[in-house]
Amino acid sequence: MQKVSADDVISSLPDDILLNILDRLNVRDATRTSILSRRWSQLSAMLPRLSITAQDVLPSKSKTGTTNKKTTTKASISKDVLVRRTNAAVVKAARSILARRDLGGRSIRLFSATFYLRDDAPMSVGCAVGNAMATCKIDKTEFTILTEKERVKCTANDLVNYAAWFVSFFQECPHAFVGLTRLYLENLRFAESDFVSNIIITCKQLECLKFVNCSTKSWITLHVEHAQLSELSIVNCRFDMVKLTWLPKLTRLAFEYWMMSFQEPPLSIGYAPLLKALTLSNVYCTWHKTVEISKFLYETSIQDLRDLRLGFKYEKIWVQPERLTKRLTSVFQQLRIANLVDIPEGYDLTWTMFILEAAPSLEELYMKVMHHPCEMQMNPEIRREHLYSNNKGVEWKSPTSNFKHRRLTKFILFGFQVNDYMVNHVRRILKATVNLQDIYPYDRLICPKC
Repeated sequence: MQKVSADDVISSLPDDILLNILDRLNVRDATRTSILSRRWSQLSAMLPRLSITAQDVLPSKSKTGTTNKKTTTKASISKDVLVRRTNAAVVKAARSILARRDLGGRSIRLFSATFYLRDDAPMSVGCAVGNAMATCKIDKTEFTILTEKERVKCTANDLVNYAAWFVSFFQECPHAFVGLTRLYLENLRFAESDFVSNIIITCKQLECLKFVNCSTKSWITLHVEHAQLSELSIVNCRFDMVKLTWLPKLTRLAFEYWMMSFQEPPLSIGYAPLLKALTLSNVYCTWHKTVEISKFLYETSIQDLRDLRLGFKYEKIWVQPERLTKRLTSVFQQLRIANLVDIPEGYDLTWTMFILEAAPSLEELYMKVMHHPCEMQMNPEIRREHLYSNNKGVEWKSPTSNFKHRRLTKFILFGFQVNDYMVNHVRRILKATVNLQDIYPYDRLICPKC
C-alpha cells in the first residue's frame, strides 16, 4: 500500500475546510502558507477574517514576552522604536493583503487592525481600508487606536496632540469609517466640543465603542443616540453628563471612574431596553454621595438586567446598601450574576447581602477583596488634598431576619483570609443560601509589583 504524506492529506481537503483552518491562525502564519503552492497562495488571499496586530506581524525579537511574571521586551529596543516598527508592520501587512484581494472573489467579512496614532501610519491604514471598503472588499472593520504614552504619563498637551492626529485621520479617510463596527480610542482631548458626537453619527454601523481617558476642552453633555450600538464603554472620561438617549440594541454598558468633580455619577440611561450587563466603578472621596443603585436605575427602560459588576478601586464603598423595597426588587429581579470587585481589605462585608436579598434570581456571586498599593493612591498629602476616606467600610444590618435565597448556586471569594470578618461572611452566605452547590474561598491575591 502506498503511503500518503501528511501534506497530501491536507492538500486534498476542500477549500472551505482549509480556509476554516487558516482562519484560526494569526495573519503572519496564515500568509506564510502562500509560499507552499499556487493554491495555498490563492487561499491565503481568500481569508474571511483578518486581524492585524503587532503580535501578529512583528518579528519575534521585537515582540514582548512574559518571564517570571514580569513583562519584558525580547530585544533591547525603546518604546519609540517599537511603536514605529509596529505601525510599519501593520501598514505593510494591510496594504499587501488588501491589494491581493480579488475583486470578483469573496469579500473580507471582518478586517481588524491595531495601530498607534503616530506619523502617517493611521492615514496609510485608513486609505488602504477605505479603498477596500469602496470596492466592496471588506464588509466590516474594527480599529483599536493606541497612543504612544500610557494614560498616567500623558500631559494635557499630549492629549490635545493625540486628538488632533485622530481628527486628521478621521477627516482624511472617511471611507474607512463607513463600515466600522468596533472602535477603541484612548487619551484624546478634542478641541471641538461636538467631535465625539460626530464620531457616533458618522460610524452608522458601529456595534462596539470604547473611550478611555477621552474628553473635550470644554465640558459638554454627551448625547448618545445610535441604532446599532450594542456595547459602550466610557472609562476615566471627562464629560459634564453622558445621556444615553436612544440605544435600542445596547446590551453591555461600562461607566467607570467619573471625575472627582461629581458627587453622583454623571450618567443618565434613557431608552436602552435590551441592556443586560452593567459595570459601574469609581474611587470614592468623602464629599461624594453614596449611590443608591435602585434610585439610579429606577424609571429607566431597563427591564432585564442580568449581569452587574461594581468596582471600588480598593477605596471606600460608594454604594449605599438599601432596605428591601419594591423599587429595589424591580431593578434586580432578573439579575443572574453579581460581581463585586476591588473591595478594600479589612472591612465588614455584611453590606453585600442587600444585593442577595434584592435579587431572587441570582445564581452566581463573585467577590474580590484586596489591598493593592500599586493601584491605589498612597501619598498622604494627595489623599488629604482630594479627601480620600481613611474609613473605607460601610455599616449595614439587614432588617430581614432568617432570610433565605433559593437560586444561588455558586459563590467565589478571591482574597479569602482566616479572620473574623471574612469567616463570618462566608458563614452568613452559607446560612442564607438553600441550594448553594459550589463555594470557592481563594487565598489572598498577591501582586508582584506591590
